[in-house]
Amino acid sequence: MGVQLDKIFDNFSKNTLFKDKFVLQSNYSPESIPHREKQIEQVATILAPTLRGERSSNLFVYGGTGTGKTLSTLYVKNEMIKRAKQENVSLKIEYLNCKMKKVSDTEYRILAELIKKLGGSVPATGLPTDQVYNKFIELIESEKQLVILVLDEVDQAVNKISDNFLYNLTRLNSELSKSQISIVGISNDLKFLESLDPRVRSSLGEEELIFPPYNAVQLQDILKNRAEEAFKPNILEDGVISKCAAYAAREHGDARRALDLLRVAGEIAEREGCDKVKLEHVDHANEKIDKDKIISFIESAPKQFQLVLLAVINLIERNRGEKIEKIFTGDVYNIYNELCTKNKIEILTQRRVSDIIAEFDMLGVITANVISKGRHGRTREIKLAIPKQVVEKVRNVLLESLVL
Repeated sequence: MGVQLDKIFDNFSKNTLFKDKFVLQSNYSPESIPHREKQIEQVATILAPTLRGERSSNLFVYGGTGTGKTLSTLYVKNEMIKRAKQENVSLKIEYLNCKMKKVSDTEYRILAELIKKLGGSVPATGLPTDQVYNKFIELIESEKQLVILVLDEVDQAVNKISDNFLYNLTRLNSELSKSQISIVGISNDLKFLESLDPRVRSSLGEEELIFPPYNAVQLQDILKNRAEEAFKPNILEDGVISKCAAYAAREHGDARRALDLLRVAGEIAEREGCDKVKLEHVDHANEKIDKDKIISFIESAPKQFQLVLLAVINLIERNRGEKIEKIFTGDVYNIYNELCTKNKIEILTQRRVSDIIAEFDMLGVITANVISKGRHGRTREIKLAIPKQVVEKVRNVLLESLVL
């Protein structure tokens, strides 16, 4: 066994196709961001007043996954911090990803993390929330300064908590005398602002900026630039970059998806001992990423979404034993109701559960075809769209996440 492993390790050390794989990772910050010059200028224009000591408007940035929202915002952040140092302006820009576990699941933890980033500290738990707010205000008021809070994937925190914490943050300026706060919210959900309380929406959405999806040609430009840094010369077979771009263009112009495809295709080629990344490796990478994407989405989905999906899976498994092929919205709701009752969880209305099923359909997790039942109205016939070999893993993820 040791000899066999040595051969694998030797093969990987000698036959590396990559020059710098990190260039293809989502957390890599390139020196230039192609096809986002206009959006970068708009973000900079809105936030620039802070460089002359004035509070900027709150900004809400939204667009699909992989459209360059976070990358562009962080690029402006870094450039502004450099300029503030040159101009001797007291400016702090703090970034918080609201999707991080154990950070964004309560208002307390969000504030604790922001306090930590600003150089203070509070206990992980135990204080009343208003005391944590007082600590936050005290920290900001310790000197005359401007603070910009960048809240990435802010919709995730709102789904877990509520929009009260956003309202409280936007109202803090009325309690500050020496300093001022601006908020930049970033979200993948194009309808997120519509779901907020009108008070929050009016204060948070002072300025809005939409990042459109990349087209296939733009994605090819991005991939070519990164591939030159990521791979050794002449490693990519003709058509690999255009195929990665084409796949990602179908996924609503997701540059992150395109970069992941190229990286995973390279990893697969390397494992197979190939000296080139071929078109077939891109196909295999696409299949692998789809599976991983499903698991990732389910892990981060709101609890009610997880319960509805678990109800679908449980019902399909139960019906398989009874040789019942078709399941409908009403059947799912009954199982969902049982799960909620058993575990003392709030039960949503059947209409809301039907909306969640429609969202799963849109995301490709299930297929839900609307059918007529005559005078009994309409319902959805539901089938799982998750590959069979992934279903058990998905079920385990749901059970672990829900702790049922």
